[in-house]
Amino acid sequence: MPRAREAALELGARIGAELGLPVFQYGELAPGRGPAFFRRGGPAELQRRIDAGEIEPDFGPKRLDDSAGGVLVGARRPLIAFNVNLRGDLDTARQIAGAVRESGGGLPGVRALGLDLPTAGLVQVSMNVEDWEAAALHDIVGRIEAEAHARKAEVVGSELVGLMPAGAAAAAAGAMLRIDGFDSSRVLELRLLDR
Repeated sequence: MPRAREAALELGARIGAELGLPVFQYGELAPGRGPAFFRRGGPAELQRRIDAGEIEPDFGPKRLDDSAGGVLVGARRPLIAFNVNLRGDLDTARQIAGAVRESGGGLPGVRALGLDLPTAGLVQVSMNVEDWEAAALHDIVGRIEAEAHARKAEVVGSELVGLMPAGAAAAAAGAMLRIDGFDSSRVLELRLLDR
């Protein structure tokens, strides 16, 4: 994290100076401020907040660029973009998303939306998992399955968008295989990397 903070500060300063864009810090660089803090209300509301002195860019000008807007730069733990596909309707996906997202009283560090996938004939609970140790992927899927079953919907698969930490995969494997005490230290390739 110290290296990530240092790199983010350097990147933010360069974007502000070299590209002339307003840069806002979040995550470890600005505790309590996530992307939603800045996105709330869209660009016009963000510019109003800047003009009113409620918020100030950490680097660069105090005016959003007409075409590029502003830039968010942060240092945070790895985020896992993870989606669960369902056979059901959009309202059901939205209800399930509401039940699993942290702000709805669900799982910690989970941001979730219910989406329609019309070309696939499915709906989706689309998630950003901000703390995979607080809410493990297998626990999230289990919760979605229970919520789906209660609403007469069916989980038909999931997808990972991008990458995830090896520890998240190892935790899911250990849980699904019911191996007591299993963690990433028991994965051969990861042990070899530590040498």
